[in-house]
Amino acid sequence: MPRRTTAIAAALSVLALGSPLVTANANPLAINSYNSGVDKYEQGDYQGAIADYTKAIEINPEYANAFLNRVTAKTKLGDYQGSIADFTKAIEINPQYANAYNNRGNARAQLQDFQGAIADYTKALEINPKNAFAYANRGYTKELVNDLKGACDDWRKAVELGNNLPAEWVKKQC
Repeated sequence: MPRRTTAIAAALSVLALGSPLVTANANPLAINSYNSGVDKYEQGDYQGAIADYTKAIEINPEYANAFLNRVTAKTKLGDYQGSIADFTKAIEINPQYANAYNNRGNARAQLQDFQGAIADYTKALEINPKNAFAYANRGYTKELVNDLKGACDDWRKAVELGNNLPAEWVKKQC
């Protein structure tokens, strides 16, 4: 698997189904649609999952987990623009959710919006300075914009924080 794909896949794995972003007073109908989306996602029915998450969002527009899980399904279908829109909405609901910034950065990187990706990774690190995935991702993106010194600094920090994926990159390039 190419390094970029590996880094993005690793970062997206942080955004697991049912991530801990709490939505207060969730409507039972929204929860049912959300749970149905989870089931469809786990069965590989990504279009069906998107439809169910969308229904949950229509019932409860502040249901951040539905936005975040809809992203995982959209990503499986290569809809990075749609993923960015959903991450942005989740960030509006909870501006302190570092993983949403990190993963929106991944989607932006997929679309070659490297400056936007770096900005998102940086925001994720402002919120959570111990986010090893954000350091690794920002480092890889810095490499893509020819900032090898910045990339090496970020990769070293990622390794220091327990993400061993960039250790080989440090050995080879720094």
